[in-house]
Amino acid sequence: MTNPDSRRPARNPSFELRHLKYFVALVEERNFERAAARLGIAQPGLSQQIMSLEEILGTSLLDRTRRSVHLTQSGQVLYDEATKILAQADVAIVAVNRVSRGETGRVSIGYVASAAYSGAVVQSIKAYKRDHPGVEIELTEMELRKQLTRIVEGLLDFAFIRGPAPIPDGLATHIIRREPIVLMVPDGHPLTLERGGANLARLAGDVFLTPQQPRDVGFHGTTFAACKEAGFEPNINSTSWDFTGIGSMVAIGAGVAIVPKSLECVRLPGIRYMPLPHANVTSDLVVAYRKTEASPAVRAFIAHSKRNL
Repeated sequence: MTNPDSRRPARNPSFELRHLKYFVALVEERNFERAAARLGIAQPGLSQQIMSLEEILGTSLLDRTRRSVHLTQSGQVLYDEATKILAQADVAIVAVNRVSRGETGRVSIGYVASAAYSGAVVQSIKAYKRDHPGVEIELTEMELRKQLTRIVEGLLDFAFIRGPAPIPDGLATHIIRREPIVLMVPDGHPLTLERGGANLARLAGDVFLTPQQPRDVGFHGTTFAACKEAGFEPNINSTSWDFTGIGSMVAIGAGVAIVPKSLECVRLPGIRYMPLPHANVTSDLVVAYRKTEASPAVRAFIAHSKRNL
């Protein structure tokens, strides 16, 4: 007599998840009619699918000498493993759907220090994380031009920068905040005795301190534009990398600096901030990102930045 658990392997040794779903439903319902109703298929179709699964596996899964559904040893092993496989498949589907909706993943963000002073970086990320708690945020302070280069290279996803800046092909930008500019001067500077703010035209003989940037980039560009508006070309010293260094140089009398109003939160000894009521030039906070972005999490952050900042 042929052993029903030792059938010859089927010609097609593969099976699909639906076979396992049908089999698990049958085992759990212990009845073909109830299992077929649960699956939304006809009972003869379910019977055929179970027989097909047995043919694929080359072994009997049901003890057909009994009236009720009863598993063979092979059937019990398959049921135990099938429940694990189906559970893992459900987990995989949920994970894929969460990624496709931008609920999980990673967003790498660069920023210039002056953007952090404005509060925009923290405000943006905190609001985004409330809606996307499963997304990992990687935050790095970085020089403006390096951020743009790294976005192009795919090493960074999003940038908070200060305009003006040359934007590489393939990147998109939008201005999220236009900040008034103010003047940073040392204590004891003659302008501190005046009321109503500083007249930039009176500083034509002063040295203006900026970060180490080309003339048309960032605060070098903003300083040049503001001074040009006031009627003169500034004498610029760009030996410092950041505003902490610039503030220290201002404090020792090495020059003055044009900075965004939000920088007034930085209180270094020996410096004063003065409004520039006649200046129309602004310090623009800009976000940059790839025009064509594949990551749903990054796309969600881009949409969030446009909507909320």
